[in-house]
Amino acid sequence: MDEPLRVAIAEDHYLVREGIRRALEAGGQVEVVAAVGDPVELQESVARLAPAVVVTDIRMPPSHRTEGIDLAHRLRAEHPRIGIVVLSQYAETTYALELLRDGTSGLAYLLKERVGDPDQLVAAVREVAHGGSVIDPDVVATLVAGNTHPGRSALPSLTDRERGVLEQMAQGRTNAAIAGALHLSESSIEKYATSIFAKLHLSDEPQTHRRVTAVLAFLRDAGRAQPL
Repeated sequence: MDEPLRVAIAEDHYLVREGIRRALEAGGQVEVVAAVGDPVELQESVARLAPAVVVTDIRMPPSHRTEGIDLAHRLRAEHPRIGIVVLSQYAETTYALELLRDGTSGLAYLLKERVGDPDQLVAAVREVAHGGSVIDPDVVATLVAGNTHPGRSALPSLTDRERGVLEQMAQGRTNAAIAGALHLSESSIEKYATSIFAKLHLSDEPQTHRRVTAVLAFLRDAGRAQPL
């Protein structure tokens, strides 16, 4: 059996912090090595304990605005291989884009309600620990109602079917799951994905990175007007 992933938590509300701890440790795949209440304590814990992943609230002392995102950028500058999951109450694309502004590898933006689903939370932790990226499905759930801006990106060139496939990608689904949801063959989904990547000029990037970059293009196109 694999060793449990070492995780540090930052959340200023004690009961919420303990809820996150219990959710993470429930299945035995995660060991919470630190659970602290502010960014300074978390940075000290990371330096001392070297966890594989950090799970942090987006809003913490002192200003309760975007400390979690600011902390994520500082930690990645100091510890480039650490995975970071930012928990937020806000399904706003601007926050996700700010988190992922310098790259997507090893980063996740999830809504806090996912704490109530330990399997989903642990899956996100494991994904970022291995360099993957996760965007909460609710962040993109409203972005498929024709909410594009001609002239700003290549997204308007996508067909309705390609946009449908991209929506499914944005919800974190594999090609097999997308095929099931859209009642198509998996090979058809692969062809649609290839077409999407080509239209978005992502054809030379690795498969996993192309999927995330395509989703981010979709998010950026529909969410650019919302302030932090």
